[in-house]
Amino acid sequence: MERYTPWSMVLSMSEFTQKEITAANRAAWNASAQLHGEGDRWEQLLEHAATPGFSVLDPFLTAKLEELGLSGKSAVQIGCNNARELISLASLGIRPKMGIDQASGFLAQARQLADAAGLDLQLLEADVYDLPSGVGQFDLALITIGVLNWMPDLPEFFRITSRLLAPGGRLVIYETHPFLEVFDPASPTPFEPAFSYFDRTPQAVTDAISYDGKNHGKGETGYWFIHPIGEIVTACAQSGLGIEELKEFGHTIREPEYDIYAGRAAQIPMSYCLVAKKATGA
Repeated sequence: MERYTPWSMVLSMSEFTQKEITAANRAAWNASAQLHGEGDRWEQLLEHAATPGFSVLDPFLTAKLEELGLSGKSAVQIGCNNARELISLASLGIRPKMGIDQASGFLAQARQLADAAGLDLQLLEADVYDLPSGVGQFDLALITIGVLNWMPDLPEFFRITSRLLAPGGRLVIYETHPFLEVFDPASPTPFEPAFSYFDRTPQAVTDAISYDGKNHGKGETGYWFIHPIGEIVTACAQSGLGIEELKEFGHTIREPEYDIYAGRAAQIPMSYCLVAKKATGA
């Protein structure tokens, strides 16, 4: 999940409950789901999912997962979207077991991709803050770009994530760097900060959400949050997970309009990978 348009208005967190925010985000993603499940790009993805060794994982995430020695281990992806990344884990010998997302429109696409790949995935439609009992535990929890920023309560999110991990299990987060959120590539001055890194208010996203960087008009309103890297690491550590590694990168993993910030002599951080582990006795 990702943000594609400038924030159009700012609202006080006190005006909303957590459930109202997550419900609004579910509506926003479901309203945009059709944009992701049609056209040549979707048909190519569906075709490629049926080929041996299918993977959409980039070399950085692929190398990290291989380094962790997770072959034969079970995996859950939180905020799985259409599960293309979860399905890709099979190419590394990791067993993709469950994808969790609250947008039914994307889970329907996930089912199509899983069927094409010949995988028996469990796809759970649920608010991550209100998971049903008996979900189980996994050896790997994967979180990729555009998940954390839709989460209104970061400490609780990590506590839930920790409970999804089996003892000794790994959490791998490969996300856009929060420092990138202070810039607006559509601004007349895109290299000057447009937003405060320390703003904690929910930011309203009113345009349809797509991956192509194009303007698809208005959609349902969802709410986005800037979570600085310090708060992410702290929330993860306080959930009981041991931080093993945090690497920051100068390469982009998000919409094409952000490419203007890459490959510069004075390079800003654009993405990061965090690895944490649950204690074997936990």
